[in-house]
Amino acid sequence: MRGPVTRRRRTTISGGGGGSSGVKQANGSKWHDSGDKPSQGPAKTKTGDEASRHASNKGEVDREVGVSGQQQLRNSPKKQRSAAEDISDRLRYCHVLQESLLSSASGYSNYRGILNWCVVMLVLSNARLFLENIIKYGILVDPIQVVSLFLKDPYSWPAACLIIVSNVFILAALHTERSLISIGTHTHPFHLLYYLMHLANALPVCVCVCVSVGGVLSLGIYSMLFLKMYSYKDANRWCREIRQAKAKRLSRSYSYMYYFVFAPTLCYQLNFPRSPRIRKRFLMRRLFEMIFLMQLLVGLIQQWMVPTIQNSMKPFQEMDFGRMVERLLKLAVPNHLIWLIFFYWFFHSSMNFVAELMQFGDREFYKDWWNSETVTYFWANWNIPVHKWCLRHFYKPLLRTGINKFLAQTAVFLISAFFHEYLVSVPLKMFRLWAFMGMMAQVPLAWFVGRFLNGNYGNAAVWMSLIIGQPVAVLMYVHDYYVIHYGSNT
Repeated sequence: MRGPVTRRRRTTISGGGGGSSGVKQANGSKWHDSGDKPSQGPAKTKTGDEASRHASNKGEVDREVGVSGQQQLRNSPKKQRSAAEDISDRLRYCHVLQESLLSSASGYSNYRGILNWCVVMLVLSNARLFLENIIKYGILVDPIQVVSLFLKDPYSWPAACLIIVSNVFILAALHTERSLISIGTHTHPFHLLYYLMHLANALPVCVCVCVSVGGVLSLGIYSMLFLKMYSYKDANRWCREIRQAKAKRLSRSYSYMYYFVFAPTLCYQLNFPRSPRIRKRFLMRRLFEMIFLMQLLVGLIQQWMVPTIQNSMKPFQEMDFGRMVERLLKLAVPNHLIWLIFFYWFFHSSMNFVAELMQFGDREFYKDWWNSETVTYFWANWNIPVHKWCLRHFYKPLLRTGINKFLAQTAVFLISAFFHEYLVSVPLKMFRLWAFMGMMAQVPLAWFVGRFLNGNYGNAAVWMSLIIGQPVAVLMYVHDYYVIHYGSNT
């Protein structure tokens, strides 16, 4: 009897769909054992299926709750740490030992926003001055007037003739060096005298014939050629002293000689660095800058500077000191702006244009003179070609003769003062020494700034000398020129 019952229980469990009815049948339910009520079997089976699905869903819910519980357990340390950080942040001190940003002890140096503010204020203030000038004087820009300064007589161009005649001195220098090589001597008594004659050749023509602007242009070219030929003479003499074979060949080359004449440098050497190719885009940008900035310079001089200078004559004649200072400060702004534009036009746009056209490799025409903390640093870095020439052909030779550095520096300022006066007094046809004294005044100024002013104070002193010093010299020359040429009419 137990064997079939046991099989019946196993069959009932495997086929009953599980659930509570299956359990009752497995435990020996009387309905199934006695065979009563067979019609209720399907209903009981359906109820068992629902119970099974309910149990299954309940298991899934329990599993989800278990997973979420585990995640909460895992996330609880993060929440605890976040809460701890929040509490520590609340308890953190608001005040620590520190200096204000504008204090020098803070070490703060990022003033870019203040610099931008200064630029905006500068633009707005100068825009107001420009608008005031337009309202007061109208449009004064006249390109024809500029052309007439160069061409006083269309059939007589003395400045252009002087520039053409300078080729005679170039060729004479070339043949002089070749003759010295052929006779096998290092130097000749006539050597230096020839170069001094080259510099003085243009004087009588500029004084008697040339107009002022043409005279400045021709004398500037002659001064540049004098420095170039002097460097050419020294370099060839050094080569002859050490007997380099290349010196003979290069000194006889016409093409290399004229390459040196047109190159943006004053110092001669046997082999100049060359760039691999001509960058056309770079060349066109520099050309556009040259044309645009030249027109801007002419417009600023005619529209802004000339009326200011004309209005400054009466205070100088009456010796009204207060109005003289007011006129000086009013002239300082356009004069300094024109000087800055001229610097960029000449030392960056023009010299880079010529260097790119000639594939001249050395493009260091200026350094960071705007950061100058001493006067000597400014003069050594704002005009690198002249500085290199003075260092190579004047300053170091003086040191080799036993002269101390201070006297050598003074001698450099002396020769610079001579050329400044030479380029101003001769075209204006008057001898006043304002430019000469202005340059020689740099010697005590350089000593004072280097001795007593450092850092930003020294830089401010350099800027003040540039902004105020130049208008003083300009007003002095204009006043004397006005008195000489127009004083009798007034």
